[in-house]
This record gives sequence, C-alpha cells and structure tokens, in this order.
Amino acid sequence: MSTSSSVAVVTGSARGIGQGIAERLGADGHHVIVADLPTMREGVDETVAAIEKAGGTATGTEVDVTDQASVESLVATAVEAGGKLDVFVANAGIAQVEPLIEYSKADFEKILDVNVTGVFLSYQAAAKQMIEQGNGGKIIGAASIVAFRPFALLSPYSATKWAVRGLTQGAAMEWAKHGITVNAYGPGIVGTAMWDLIDEKLAAEEGLAKGEAIKKYAGDILLGRVSVPEDVANLVSFLASEDSDYVTGQTMLVDGGMQFS
Repeated sequence: MSTSSSVAVVTGSARGIGQGIAERLGADGHHVIVADLPTMREGVDETVAAIEKAGGTATGTEVDVTDQASVESLVATAVEAGGKLDVFVANAGIAQVEPLIEYSKADFEKILDVNVTGVFLSYQAAAKQMIEQGNGGKIIGAASIVAFRPFALLSPYSATKWAVRGLTQGAAMEWAKHGITVNAYGPGIVGTAMWDLIDEKLAAEEGLAKGEAIKKYAGDILLGRVSVPEDVANLVSFLASEDSDYVTGQTMLVDGGMQFS
C-alpha cells in the first residue's frame, strides 16, 4: 500500500464529466478511486484502464451515493487502497427534463436524493476521514450553470444545484479550521450523454429537431462552442491541487461565458 501520492475519489466516474475528471486527476499523479453504481461496472473498468494506460494509478469500486453505508464504505476503500484520503469529488448526479407541472413527487424525491443527499453524504464522509487524518484536504462538488441560471424544464435539477452551492458554502465555513477547502464546479452545456437527453427533451417540447435545442442555447456561449469533459476536468484539477489552497466556499463556473457571477 502506497501512502506517498495523493488519493482522490471521484463518484459518477464511469462516463461523461466524471470520467474526464478521473482521467485528469490520474494524469496529475493522484491515485484515483473510480466509483459508480454497480450497473456501471463496465464504465468503471474502462476509466481505470484509461488511467493506467496513461501511466497513472487507479482503483475501481462501486458506490450508491444515496446510501450512507455505501458512501462510508467508499471512503474506507480509498484509505485501504492508498493509505489516506486527500481529495473527494462528489460528481455523481442525475437530470430529468420535464415540465414542472407534470413532475411527479417520486421523481422529485429521487433527484433530491441523488443530487443533494448524495453530495451531503459524500461531503460528510470525506470530511470525517480528513479531520481524523489531521492534514486537511480538498472536497469538491458538482454544481452547474443552473445553480445560477435555471433552465426551463430543468426546475428541480436547478433547485438541487442551488442547494449544492449552499451546502458547499456552509461546509467551507465549518471545515476551514481543519484545513479542508470545499468548492464546487459549475459546468455549462457539455457534450455528454446527459446533455444529449436534455437536448432531445427540450427539442420535443419546443418543436425543434434533435440537436437544435442545444444549438439554440449554445448561442449564448461567448467562446462559441459547447464544452467537453476536459474543460471541466481542468478546473477540478486546479481545485484538487495546492494551487487552490486559498480558495474555498466557491462555485466556479466553467461554461464558456454563458453566465457571470
């Protein structure tokens, strides 16, 4: 068991933004704990293989962020694999495109459970381990542009990301005395499977062809292109590094200039 290199957990890292973050942290020299749902095991293995092929170190495991015991087990797995926990990226999340008036209570509770409770459980478990270690650490959560600027048909999703902003600020205030920084990243429109689904639903609702909804919203991007997971991973790399030691309680947008905060 090596304890010399930094150990970083990334939830929801079997695909999309989480996969991009895990691969970047692996390239940065962290021992990355690649975690996702049991049903995403193939994607977890692919992410681990990509990190190792690039010369990094990774361990694949399962987690359900809505289950406290599962999240605590994930932290224990990280400590067993790398001897400690230095970085925890609470990336796991879900989105649902639906008119608010048609949104079911069950779906509302589900998105709260994953996007808010899951982040709370992740932050808490990570902080407990870091406080016990006594060397500080980096806790990073997944917010979104909709934490500042909600999108129609994404109202509950937007609400969960506003909640992540608030939770991040509160956690930063409480844990600064332990040398723990807590920040969040706010992607805009990203070329991932999640945004493909959002585009499809928005297009249907607005009477547009598939691909036209994202094109419409992407017109607000000052830098002229939809982002890729690597754009988000670059920011998380900074937040996970010593370069961000004087940054805490922030939700930093990485959206190509769609929203100013």
